[in-house]
Amino acid sequence: MKNTKGTKKGGIKGKRERYAEQRSRQSRNPKSERKPSAIKAQHAEARRSRRERRPVEYGSKSENSQYIQWFPGHMTRTKRKIQEDLKLVDAVAEIIDARVPMSSRNPDLPSMIGSKPRVILMNKCDLADPRATKQWAEHFKKQGVRAIELDCKTGAGIGNFTSAVSSVLADKIEMWKSKGMVNRSLRVMIVGIPNVGKSTFINRISKTSKAKTEDRPGVTRGNQWFTLTSGGVSVDLLDTPGVLWPRFDDQLVGEKLAFTGAVKDDVTDTEQLALRLLEYFRTRPTKVFCERFSLTPEEIAGSPAHELLDAIAKKRGMLVSGGEPDTERAAVMVLDEFRAAKLGRITLELPE
Repeated sequence: MKNTKGTKKGGIKGKRERYAEQRSRQSRNPKSERKPSAIKAQHAEARRSRRERRPVEYGSKSENSQYIQWFPGHMTRTKRKIQEDLKLVDAVAEIIDARVPMSSRNPDLPSMIGSKPRVILMNKCDLADPRATKQWAEHFKKQGVRAIELDCKTGAGIGNFTSAVSSVLADKIEMWKSKGMVNRSLRVMIVGIPNVGKSTFINRISKTSKAKTEDRPGVTRGNQWFTLTSGGVSVDLLDTPGVLWPRFDDQLVGEKLAFTGAVKDDVTDTEQLALRLLEYFRTRPTKVFCERFSLTPEEIAGSPAHELLDAIAKKRGMLVSGGEPDTERAAVMVLDEFRAAKLGRITLELPE
């Protein structure tokens, strides 16, 4: 996984880089350290507004909710290209994020791929609750869809891919053999939303580094073919850019995708997003979360999200002039640590 110099893996690059640039400008121009009175007043008003918000349980909308949408123009072209290239492949492998197995599935995909055999690859299982991942695998099995658990970074579960594809294509393979087409390559299209690990999966399973990867959405822009051989079976993989759908009908879906980094951080309010994530932890304070920030479950449950963010900033020494908590910086850190599973292996949704 490539990283921008000076940026931690899993970090929020856009926000962090702007924050670093701001600090750099201030170091060159000490006068800029003083914020204009209008900006100070605006920030003070925002803090007062947050203090008046009542605690809510995550799952319902709150004053910290935000409507999140990201659908760049190239995604329309990608959707069209996927539909055109379906005739070139025998099956489709859909990669999803094991932390949000339902929210990370494009609802337009079934109509796009039609009757093509499909395999679901639950990636990032190392970041998700293992018990929840098992529940989701069973859920997909009941729906008649083969699902396998993966950690593309370490390669865990990768060895099950070829057998899974061969299984869903068993009838076709027998038909090819009856026609004398022995050892025909299996052609599989890799699809998924941005930043679920499609290119990382291809690089791991094909043992190359040709597919461009970064820990941010929107890196792969064009279709690429890759060939691999496993267990005597030859597979041709067609990598495709990540594609979302034009509108998130459920606001919680957009937030969950923003939590995991599938939506560009530049289109969200980072601090507001972190407050929504803290609303989740208020009712589900994991042991790791409590230890990470030296908070008790009672302290967490009894504090609104903005007070939790203030407390986290103070405990981490993130302060600005006057001893005020630097909530913007703390918000980046909270999202960063959630995405790296430093707050625990968490799955944000379970099968109904």
